[in-house]
Amino acid sequence: MVVRKAMAISGRRAAMRGSCCAALLLVGCALGPDFHKPAAPDVERYDSRPPPARTASAQVAGGAAQSFASDADLPGDWWTLFHSPPLNALVERALKNNPDLDAARAALTVAHENTLAQRGAYFPAINADVSASRQKQPGTLSPTPADNSLQYSLFTPQLSVSYVADVFGLNRRTLESLEAQAQATRFALVAAHIALAANVVNAAVNEAALREQVAATEQLVDIETQSVKILRYQFDKGYANRLYLAAQEAQLAQTQAGLPPLRKQLEQQRHLLAALAGEFPAQAQAEDFGLASLTLPQDLPLSLPSKLVEQRPDVRQAQANWHAASAQVGVAIASRFPQITLSANAGSTALEIGNVFKSGTGFWGVGVDVAAPIFAGGKLLHAERAAKAQLVQAAAQYRGTVLTAFQNVADTLTALDEDARALQAAVAAADAARTTLELSQRRTQAGYANYLSLLDAQQAWQQARIALIQAQANRYTDTAALYLALGGGWWHRADLSGKNDEE
Repeated sequence: MVVRKAMAISGRRAAMRGSCCAALLLVGCALGPDFHKPAAPDVERYDSRPPPARTASAQVAGGAAQSFASDADLPGDWWTLFHSPPLNALVERALKNNPDLDAARAALTVAHENTLAQRGAYFPAINADVSASRQKQPGTLSPTPADNSLQYSLFTPQLSVSYVADVFGLNRRTLESLEAQAQATRFALVAAHIALAANVVNAAVNEAALREQVAATEQLVDIETQSVKILRYQFDKGYANRLYLAAQEAQLAQTQAGLPPLRKQLEQQRHLLAALAGEFPAQAQAEDFGLASLTLPQDLPLSLPSKLVEQRPDVRQAQANWHAASAQVGVAIASRFPQITLSANAGSTALEIGNVFKSGTGFWGVGVDVAAPIFAGGKLLHAERAAKAQLVQAAAQYRGTVLTAFQNVADTLTALDEDARALQAAVAAADAARTTLELSQRRTQAGYANYLSLLDAQQAWQQARIALIQAQANRYTDTAALYLALGGGWWHRADLSGKNDEE
C-alpha cells in the first residue's frame, strides 16, 4: 500500500515536471538586453547663468517686458497667445491641410499595422486546403485505389495547424522592436506638428516685418525723390552744386535698388505661407499680417530641465529608436538558436466527392520540427555584431539629441534676453536717426548745411528703421522658438497625446 502511494506521488511529480517543461517550451525566454528608460539629465538649469527676472522693454510693438514662470505648463495651442485671429486661422488650416503632416499620419498608420501584423505570430496558423485530381496510372504499376482501378479521381479536403514556439524570444523581440518603431514614428509626427506651427508663426512674423521694411523703404524713396526735385530746381536756378545733385540722385537710385529684393522676399514669404497651409500660391487666402497686430506674450513658461526629455518629441523619438535597436539585438541573438515548430493536420480523401466525409476516409498527423542553424558563413554572427553596434549608435544619438534639446532652450533664453536689449537700443537709435534726418532737412532747406550731411542722415535713418523692424520681429520669433524648444505643449492636444505612451 505504501509502495503504491509512493508511486502515485512520484507519478504526479513527474506529470508536474512534464507540464512545466511543456510550459517553458511554449513560453520560453527572450534573449538579448532588456531596455530600461534612461534617467533625466542631472542638471538644475539650462545655462550657466539663470534667466533674468524680466527682460528689457521698449515703447514699441513687440517691446513688452517678458518674465519666466519656472515649471509652468505649456498650452497645446500656444500660438493663440499672440492674440491674432488671422494667425490662429492660418495655423489651424496648416495643421489640417499640410501634406507633410498627412504623410506623417500615414507613416504612423503603417507602423501601427505592421505591429498588429507581427502580433499574429503569437497565434497558431490554421490553413484549409481542398484538392481534386484526375489521373491514370500505367498497368505495369500497382494501382493506388483499393478497387485496383488504373484511372480514378481523388478528392482531398484537409485542415492544417502550425505553431512556432517562441522559446528564445524571437517573436517577442521582433514585436518589441516594431512597437518601439511605431512610437518613434508617432513622435516624428508630433515633432512635425509643433515644428509646422512654429514655422507658420515665424513665416507670418517675417511677412509682417518685410511688409514694414518695404513701406519704410518706399517712404524713404519719397523723401529722397522730393530732395532730388528740390536740388534740381536749385541747380537750374544756380543755387545748388552739381556734386550735391549727383550725390542725391545716387542715393535715390541706391534706395530704389533695395526695394525689388525686399518685395521679392515678401512675395516668397507669402508663397511659403501658402505652401505651409497646403494651398497653391495662386489660390491661397491673402493674409496681411502686421507686427502691431500681434501681442507679445509677457508671461513665458520655463519647464524644469528634468521634464524637458519627456516633453521634447525629438528626444522621445530618439529614445524609441534606442529601444528598437535594443530589441533588434535580441532578434539577432535568437536567430542563432533553434526554431521549434509544432504542426498537425487532419482531413479526408476519397475517390468520389460524395464519400469524402464517410467513415474510413479520414487521416491525421502531428509532428514537431526543430530547425537549428549549423553553418551560415558568418552571416548570423556578423548580423548580431551589427545589431550591437547599432545599439551603441542609437544610444549615442539619444545623448546627442538630449544635448541639442538643452542647447536649443539655452540659446532661446539668451536670445530672449539679448534681443529685448537690442530692441530697446534699436528704438533709441531709430528715434535719434529720425530726429537727425528732420533737423538735416530743415538746415539744408534753410541753407545752413550741405546736402552731404543730409545724405548721411537719410542713410542712417533707413538703416535704423530697418534694424528696428528686424529687432521687433526677433521678439516674436524668439517667443515662438521658446515654445518649440520646450516641446510645444503637444500633450494637451487630443490628436497627439496617445494613451499607449509607455516605452
